[in-house]
Amino acid sequence: MSANGWLQFAIFSLILLASVRPVGIYLARVLEGERTWLDPVLRPLERLIYKLSGVNSAKEMNWREYAFAVLGFSAVSMIMTYAIERLQGLSVQGHLVLPWNPQGLPAVGPDLAWNTAASFTTNTNWQSYVPETTMSYFTQMVGLAYHNFGSAAVGIAVAVALIRGIKRTTSGTIGNFWVDATRTLLYVLVPASILYALLLVGQGVPQNLHAYTTAHPLEQPTQTQTIGQGPVASQEAIKMLGTNGGGFFNANSAHPFENPTPFSNLLQMLSIFIIPAGLTYTLGRMTGSPGHGWAVLAAMYVLFAAGFTTVYWAESQPHPLIHGAAQTHTLAAPGGNMEGKEVRNGIAASSLFATITTDASCGAVNGMHDSFTPLGGMVVLINIMMGEVIFGGVGSGLYGVLIMVVLAVFIAGLMVGRTPEYLGKKIESYDVKMSMLYVLIFPLIILTLTAVFVLSPTIGLSSLANQGPHGLTEILYAYTSGAGNNGSAFAGLNANTWWYNVMLGWDMLLGRLFMMIPVLALAGNLAQKKSVPPSPGTFPVNTALFTVLLVGVIVILSALTFFPALSLGPILEHLVLKAGQVF
Repeated sequence: MSANGWLQFAIFSLILLASVRPVGIYLARVLEGERTWLDPVLRPLERLIYKLSGVNSAKEMNWREYAFAVLGFSAVSMIMTYAIERLQGLSVQGHLVLPWNPQGLPAVGPDLAWNTAASFTTNTNWQSYVPETTMSYFTQMVGLAYHNFGSAAVGIAVAVALIRGIKRTTSGTIGNFWVDATRTLLYVLVPASILYALLLVGQGVPQNLHAYTTAHPLEQPTQTQTIGQGPVASQEAIKMLGTNGGGFFNANSAHPFENPTPFSNLLQMLSIFIIPAGLTYTLGRMTGSPGHGWAVLAAMYVLFAAGFTTVYWAESQPHPLIHGAAQTHTLAAPGGNMEGKEVRNGIAASSLFATITTDASCGAVNGMHDSFTPLGGMVVLINIMMGEVIFGGVGSGLYGVLIMVVLAVFIAGLMVGRTPEYLGKKIESYDVKMSMLYVLIFPLIILTLTAVFVLSPTIGLSSLANQGPHGLTEILYAYTSGAGNNGSAFAGLNANTWWYNVMLGWDMLLGRLFMMIPVLALAGNLAQKKSVPPSPGTFPVNTALFTVLLVGVIVILSALTFFPALSLGPILEHLVLKAGQVF
């Protein structure tokens, strides 16, 4: 651990926190239909989209209609992406049916196409394939990048629907999904991605439709090397802003074409958190309680800082099984565990990136999590196991933490013997049931699928590169990452098999869409309630005490649920390594 590493963390934190208020105000104005500086250009286009698609923008939906629209939109777009993948290599009279495939890549296999379509539909971007040798430019741009926009818009729409449920009184509606998604795309994601992509091009990220370049290495001039390129910058921009994470290249943000400079690395980390952080201020502004938004943000930041500190400390320690190599920090050497990390990033930037990407449902990586120390790898796994409520994905992080807020308020009410209240709404049995349903779905999916595959030598264990506790962690991480819609991996697991592709596809769909239903049901129920004026016994949700309670609820729920599995995986591996043994 060095002063330079802590300086990187401090600079990132200051920029992030300074962006919360302006981003939150802009998001609130967009989602509430208020005037923005883009209105003169985009308002006519917005009205045209509604007219062409037959959407009545003035008609709002109840929570069931909203949920049906979310599920319908996701299903149709998933089928479209599956079809594009399967038709990728189709040719008629020697000509490819689909354009922008200069490498002539063949069709994607049915199980991998299913997995990828489910992955990008759910904002997970789990990749069981090598992108530059599997997906054509057309598939990347029209199939996958489309979902990077669409799935991010869905997450933000569901989050604002829950905020409306908290805000409104005696209302049977929570907004219009088509309007929320359209405005999010037009006023937030598309313009921000255009600007972001131009910045990345300025840093040296490719943006073209050229065929791959064949080069002759200087060391072996008779041999050839294929250098991939393509529309990278545009894919990279929405990959980060939408907390999607799927890389254009297999090495993801460790690849110099995706992440070439220190500035691009900082920009990518900021873009992962900037919308989820801003949405906390949007929450406070829309509900009329700015202090509550700051209290929620404080809880997220405390967990983020604790996670980074632990990962940075763990990765800065000498590896007990490496001998004969200098592992202490000097001006000329980073020290600690450099396995799986880019030398140009070092331990601090790699630890910070890993913490950020697993706090959010992003999954982009600039280092290999499988090569982290047991404790470092455990922290990034725990970040996802917490439900990715530490900032989380765009939208999904906010509605996930609001579920925890409801449970925290309920627990506070039990402690003082009063009916719990949250921003003027009484929290009753239905609200707690929907919140607990959300909380229980997540570990049920992860632990059930992990157990099935761990107990099956044929479909589960045969794909492992490692045995013992690290192998268990690889399988556990895969299903946690899928259900948490993160998409990062412990890459020692070969998940590109029929069973893993199919079941991880269901893992991702259940972890995204099934968990949205109780969120929208909670939003609909809260919207119908009357507002109750605060009383002397009302637990305030805009104080430091509330932040402490919220952090405690998140940590305790995660620990009670996943500690037994963690004790058999990374914790046991750490103890084994400390004893100087290896499987």
